[in-house]
Amino acid sequence: METDLQNILIFATDIKTESEKQQISNCLDNHLEISKWTIDQEDIDCVLRIESDTLCEEQIIHLISQHNFLCTILE
Repeated sequence: METDLQNILIFATDIKTESEKQQISNCLDNHLEISKWTIDQEDIDCVLRIESDTLCEEQIIHLISQHNFLCTILE
């Protein structure tokens, strides 16, 4: 099954270390509306990629911000 590109949300974050990634991983892993996620910590923007059929950008930003990380839409 192919991924619908409209369901991929991409953000710049400040999640730079493996420890910081672990702080957010349980939340993202257990979120019922997130089918897949990755963080590219080697990229200067620490790109967070979320696949979801239902969540919008603002909901992801709020979710990440609740864990005291910065998250902005990457255009």
